Amino acid sequence: MNHRAALLACLLPVAAQAQQVQRAGDYLARMDADGDGRVSLPEYLDWMGYAFDRMDRDRDGVLSPAELPGGRGAPLTRAAHRAQLAERFRRQDANRDGVLDARELAAPPR
Repeated sequence: MNHRAALLACLLPVAAQAQQVQRAGDYLARMDADGDGRVSLPEYLDWMGYAFDRMDRDRDGVLSPAELPGGRGAPLTRAAHRAQLAERFRRQDANRDGVLDARELAAPPR
């Protein structure tokens, strides 16, 4: 696992824990901002970006080594983080319809 993938793996539990989500249906209900029963890419990015924002203590849009888990690693920009999240979304979208349902949210990305 590369450094960026390891960071993403660290950020995902932070986002979930901070929002007190327990089940896939909870993820869907919390992430589904427009209430259509599905999670679009923008909804996913907004929800999952919470962890980045929480870690970016100086609010400069870049996670510096000091802000990263373990206090080391290459800086990570918000844009790079969102690109990683978008790729994860694409892997979780098993039926390739451009949205995630509760089943896809519960399944690990392929």
